[in-house]
Amino acid sequence: MSPAGGGGDPDPGTEGTPAPGPAAEEGPDPAASAEARDPGLQPERTRLAWRRTTLSCTIVAVLAVKLAVHDELTPVGLTGLALSALVWIGFLAVAHRRIRTLAAARPRPLSHRGGLLAAGCTIALAVFGAAMIW
Repeated sequence: MSPAGGGGDPDPGTEGTPAPGPAAEEGPDPAASAEARDPGLQPERTRLAWRRTTLSCTIVAVLAVKLAVHDELTPVGLTGLALSALVWIGFLAVAHRRIRTLAAARPRPLSHRGGLLAAGCTIALAVFGAAMIW
């Protein structure tokens, strides 16, 4: 049997290469890629954004205290100050929980409840700050 006769010899160009099977067509294993995930700097940037927002809320709360102490203490001013402090503490709790979650290798997404609470606290703090100025 000669090579030109096409006797049962495999094609010389395909020697040593495995035949495509079902495993080659499926792609990479999702479980293996989840463990080998390189998150890069995205969690760090998100953590820093939460810290910046927390700092901004703290500045607004401190300015509310300064405004309440600087002017005459009225029941409306004290109520605004107490509500601002309560909202600030609520935002700190949400932000601290999110920052801790981002420390994991595969952080969970922010829940709808957490997102609404953070947005509500930010809006409420802005409203209470504006109300104290008037």
